[in-house]
Amino acid sequence: MYETISAILSDSAEPADFEALPVPSEYRGVVVRRDETEMFDGMATADKDPHKSMHVQHVPTPVPGPGEALVAVMASAVNYNTVWSSIFEPMSTFGFLSRYGRTSAAAARHDLPYHVLGSDMAGVVLRTGPGVHHWKPGDRVVAHCLSVGLESPDGHDDSMLDPEQRIWGYETNFGGLAELCLVRANQLMPKPAHLTWEEAACSGLVNSTAYRQLVSRNGATMKQGDVVLIWGAAGGLGSYATQLALNGGAIPVCVVSSEAKAGLVRSMGAELVVNRAAEGYRFWQDTTTPDPREWKRLGAQIRDLTGGEDPDIVIEHPGRETFAASVYVARRGGSVVTCASTSGYQHTYDNRYLWMHLKRIVGSHFANYREAWAANRLIAKGMVHPTLSVVHPLEQAGEATREVHRNRHSGKVGVLGLAPEPGLGVTDPGLRALHLTEISRFQSIS
Repeated sequence: MYETISAILSDSAEPADFEALPVPSEYRGVVVRRDETEMFDGMATADKDPHKSMHVQHVPTPVPGPGEALVAVMASAVNYNTVWSSIFEPMSTFGFLSRYGRTSAAAARHDLPYHVLGSDMAGVVLRTGPGVHHWKPGDRVVAHCLSVGLESPDGHDDSMLDPEQRIWGYETNFGGLAELCLVRANQLMPKPAHLTWEEAACSGLVNSTAYRQLVSRNGATMKQGDVVLIWGAAGGLGSYATQLALNGGAIPVCVVSSEAKAGLVRSMGAELVVNRAAEGYRFWQDTTTPDPREWKRLGAQIRDLTGGEDPDIVIEHPGRETFAASVYVARRGGSVVTCASTSGYQHTYDNRYLWMHLKRIVGSHFANYREAWAANRLIAKGMVHPTLSVVHPLEQAGEATREVHRNRHSGKVGVLGLAPEPGLGVTDPGLRALHLTEISRFQSIS
């Protein structure tokens, strides 16, 4: 990989130089293995350790097929789907790969005894397959994680509705936690020039997800003045939702789990903050019994903060633990936009507060290419900023994922690929200088 890294770090390399680079026959990737999918059987979710299931190993380099690109990965990031993959919950991702592999000969390449994880990436195009015209070797890119071929009519209004849409690096192989990755060309977007590789790599999944949830017509269609309740507002998804709310003229009410995280969201400009740990919220009396008194207590605190207003929009991703409270506190006619369910998928809520108050539950899953492109454009223009907090080498991807699993992180956790060190990749230092405080805000927090 030495020649590849040297070309990327060079200021004088041309597209022809990248086309002439030899592509290695194998590369290092962070994998889980099919023969280890039962290693955590019988253990509680909280006790499952991604560090034990995630391995860095050499794997064969795939050849890009029609509409695909092979990319040298300079940096990637950990998402919650990395946690799910690593602990084999709610199911092993090898089931996804097997089903995908049966759809075509090209897809069969993904059905392997190992799964290269990762749904974020910043890097440089090395090779493109037949039919790729917009991207060329040497292009600096980031990737969103929607893998879709759009052969069905169902996806042509919104590609997330295509029956064959998949999340790259989770439901497909050859993901971004690696030195190389294989993507569809319609996953690629320009790398923001003022960011380092690791900063650019951390926004693709969560920023696009938050954009669809909040801004898009496929989500809540947020407008100026909307009160937006954001759970986990200092975390990966929530930190971008907070910025999008502020940027769009809404009024975020940020729920966090510590005073340090409260300080982070206040430093972004959010004025209304609920520290759920300090308040001692417990939305369940026991494992089977919700506590409506706590929903009402939260609703009263939100009204105190907003001057008597309930949330127009609730950005809901914790799932089971908080969902009933979210439905209760949303205003009459408001929307609860839900994804992820990181605390559990089986939601219990009181439907009277939904149907009698004309509220909506909107399911939202990642984003289509147009939404992801729009979200990345905000990053590139310095209107929304990466919330990278810490960076690990590829060898420590398991430890990094364990930190996310145990919620010991703020913002996004980055992982270097081929980048030899953090801080590289900036080609617009002028724009960077204008926003250095915002770009660096989360990097003093571990």
